[in-house]
Amino acid sequence: MPQGRTITLALVLLDFLAVVVLYNFFAWTRGVVSWHDLIMTPLLLPTALTFLGIYLIDGYNPRTDMMSVTYTSLHAIALVFVLLFMLLVTFAIISAGFPLQGSRFVTTSALLALIPVTLSYRRYFYQRQQARTQQRYFMFLGSPENCTAFKEECQKSGMVQAVLYATHATFARGFTQPELTTSAPPFGDVVHYLEEYEGQIDAIILRESSNELPVAVAQKLMELHFSGVPTYTLELFNEVYWRKIPLYRLNQTWLFQEGFRIAREPVYERLKRLTDIIMASVGLLFALPLLPIAAAGIWLQDRGPIFFLQPRVGKNRHLFNIVKLRTMRTDDTAGADYTAVGDARITRFGRFLRQTRIDEVPQLWNVLVGDMSLIGPRAEWVKLVTDYEAKIPCYHFRHLVKPGITGWAQVNYPYGANLADTQRKLEYDLYYIRYFSFVLDASIVLKTIHLMLFGKGR
Repeated sequence: MPQGRTITLALVLLDFLAVVVLYNFFAWTRGVVSWHDLIMTPLLLPTALTFLGIYLIDGYNPRTDMMSVTYTSLHAIALVFVLLFMLLVTFAIISAGFPLQGSRFVTTSALLALIPVTLSYRRYFYQRQQARTQQRYFMFLGSPENCTAFKEECQKSGMVQAVLYATHATFARGFTQPELTTSAPPFGDVVHYLEEYEGQIDAIILRESSNELPVAVAQKLMELHFSGVPTYTLELFNEVYWRKIPLYRLNQTWLFQEGFRIAREPVYERLKRLTDIIMASVGLLFALPLLPIAAAGIWLQDRGPIFFLQPRVGKNRHLFNIVKLRTMRTDDTAGADYTAVGDARITRFGRFLRQTRIDEVPQLWNVLVGDMSLIGPRAEWVKLVTDYEAKIPCYHFRHLVKPGITGWAQVNYPYGANLADTQRKLEYDLYYIRYFSFVLDASIVLKTIHLMLFGKGR
């Protein structure tokens, strides 16, 4: 069994044991059960919720950096939500007589204790894996230009694997090593690389091409694939590792060839709308005490209007006015299209509203009336959309769904401030539209909470 799967299985078993041991320990110390009467079957519910919460933040993925502050906060947030949902289900939904209803203290203590316990052995496995792991590699087959771009993307994504640029007669035709630019990676024969770095290659990436692979190369790749070394097309690698769809694969017929899951999930789309209505209503209700305070702060700053309205493009290019609390001065009529770090147009109070995300609360009204969803691509300004559609092929695909207050692009890529950033964010938006699901939405919610607690507003 590959090492990655072994670690995943070990984490699953340890999480199960942690739930059982901690629940029974606190139940015993509280006097709910005696030491020889273990609680087992009722623990299937908290165990399943724990598995789901950790799965949503990639806590079973061996590639996840378990030592990072980001993962630590996501792990804690996920298990706190498991605790809240468990308390709701146990004491408000399930009828009386459920064994775990004996003590809220037991459930709360056990699930809170799960946070440091489950984090501890994840960190242990990650440190052991890092200490034992020799240099790992991705092997790329394609043109030197594509390999250079792939290598740069790996570096930006913080991947520890080095990139081997392998070639053969098909790809090498038309150039030799001296003719390559200085930025191009050195290359070697693919079969030679496979033998020299045997056991150190994590994945093989093939850039899509109309050229056929030589028989010897195809045979060797097939043998490696069945021995546990995965081979991906570059597009599939983007989806599996970086969870985005590369723009180079898009054309006007791609939508009909590949399709988007949203077209096949009408039931979830209706459930999503119902959830939007409920959550937006609850959010506005809880925000009511804050809005008068925020409104007073905005008005006292410069005596200007409280709300900011701007035309945005929604689903199927439907135009609507987005509603936000105003954070910028009213005397700047010809500023830049994007805000920048330290932007002088943002008022002092407006900076606070942006950092705390309070300025976005009125967008819940847009969600309530159906112009937006809680989760989806960013709602872009009409002026910018016109420019993007003229310069970015297939940009209009993102208008297949309602824009959202938060989304997959927003939690994976920082604020876009130019055309290149917009192209990168579009890759994440298209991934969301293609793999539209409850699991993906739940993952976005957890990552959004992390950003709100530890990120910086713009």
